[in-house]
Amino acid sequence: MSATSVVAGGLCGCLVGEIRRLPSRRWRRRWGVLRPPTNLIMRQKRESGAEFLQGNAVFLAAAAKGDSAGSGGGGGDGAEGSLTTTVEDTRIWWHHTLHTAASLYPLYVTVGGLVACINPSAFSFFVERGPASYRLALAFIMLAMGLTIELRDLFDVLMRRPLSVFFGCTAQFTIMPALGVIISKLVGLPPALSVGLILLSCCPGGTASNVVTLIAQGDVPLSVVMTVCTTLGAVICTPLLTKILAGAYVPVDAAALSTSTLQVVVIPVLLGSYVQSTFPAIVKAVVPFAPLLAVLASSLLASSVFSENVVHLIASMPSSFSRSWGLESILTSEPGLLILSVLLLHVGGFLVGYVVASICGFRERQRRAISIEVGMQNSSLGVVLATSHFSSNVVLPPALSAVIMNIMGSTLGLIWRYIRPDDGGEESLMNQNK
Repeated sequence: MSATSVVAGGLCGCLVGEIRRLPSRRWRRRWGVLRPPTNLIMRQKRESGAEFLQGNAVFLAAAAKGDSAGSGGGGGDGAEGSLTTTVEDTRIWWHHTLHTAASLYPLYVTVGGLVACINPSAFSFFVERGPASYRLALAFIMLAMGLTIELRDLFDVLMRRPLSVFFGCTAQFTIMPALGVIISKLVGLPPALSVGLILLSCCPGGTASNVVTLIAQGDVPLSVVMTVCTTLGAVICTPLLTKILAGAYVPVDAAALSTSTLQVVVIPVLLGSYVQSTFPAIVKAVVPFAPLLAVLASSLLASSVFSENVVHLIASMPSSFSRSWGLESILTSEPGLLILSVLLLHVGGFLVGYVVASICGFRERQRRAISIEVGMQNSSLGVVLATSHFSSNVVLPPALSAVIMNIMGSTLGLIWRYIRPDDGGEESLMNQNK
C-alpha cells in the first residue's frame, strides 16, 4: 500500500507541475506569440524530430498551430486579434489538459486495481459481457492509436533511424520471451500459469510504455515507433513464439492466435490510420480526445480482468497464508509464486533492456526508451488471447501484470524524471546512424 501511495502521489505531483506550466496571458504578451509551455516535449521535438507524435503528445500539434496563429495576429490591432489569441489560448489549455490527463494512465490502473481488490463486483457490468467486451475494448484502444499515427511520418522515422527501431523490436521479441521461459521454470509455476506467463512475455509493447517514457525523459518518438512496429509484428511473432515456447505445456493453435491478433490489434490500427489520412478534418476534431479515451478504456479492461480473477487468487491462498504473512508462506503459495514471477519478468525486462542498450552504445534517452518498451507489455492483448483460446488460469499472469507492470513502470519513470539524461554533445559513430 505504501508503494502504491508513493506512485499515486508522484503522478499527482506531475499533474500539478504540468498545470502550473500552462501559458499565462502575461507571458504571451511579453513574447508576442503564444508559445507551448511543455518544455520537456518541445526539447524532445528538437532533439528527435517528433513531429509525428500526436498520440502521446498531441499537444505539440495544437501548440504549433497556436504559434502560427499568434504570429499571424501579432501585427494586427483591435478586438479581432485579441479574440483570436484568446481562442487559441483556450484551445491550447484544453489540449494540454487532455494530454496531461492521458499521461496519468498508470494512476488510473493503480486505482482500478485497488478498487478491484476491495470490491471485485464494481466491474461486474463489464466482466459479465466478456470476453466480447474485452475484445471490443482492445480494438477501440488500437483504433484510437491508429487515429494518432500518420504512416508517412512513421516511415520517415524508420528511414532515418532504422538501427534503433530494429534493435528495440528485436529486443522486445527475444529478451522477454526468454525471460518468461526461464522464470517459469525457476519459480516452478504450474503448467497453466507457465503458459500465461509465456504468453504475456510474447506480447508486443503496450501503449503505456509511451506515457512512461515521456515521464522518464526518454526518447518518446523511438518508443512510439517501436510500439507500432511490435504491435503490427505481433500478428506473426506472438502466436509463433507462444507455440514454440508454450507448446510443451498445452496445445497452442498458432493460426487462431494470429487471427485474433489480426482482428483486435492490426486491423483497428490500420483502419484508424486510414481514417486519419482520408478524413483529416473529422479526425482533427476527435484526435485530442483519443489518447485519454484509449487510456480510460485500457484502465477499465485491466481493472475488470483483475477483479474477475482476484477472487480466484484469494480463494487459492492456503489457510496458513491468511494467518501468517511470513516470507515462506508467501513464496510457497500459488498466488505468491505468480506475483513473484510477474515481478521478476518485468524487472528483468527493464534491467536487461537497459544493459543491452548500454552495451550496444545507445544514448541515455534511447536506453530508457528501450528499457521501458521491453519491460512493459501489452497485457490487454495477453488477456484477450488467454480468455479466447486457453483455460481460465492462463489469464492470471496477464491480468496481474496489468496492475503490477504499471506500478513498476510508473515508479521507474518517476525516478528517471528527476535524473537528467546526460547524452553529451557529441555522438558516437554508431549513434549517428540511429
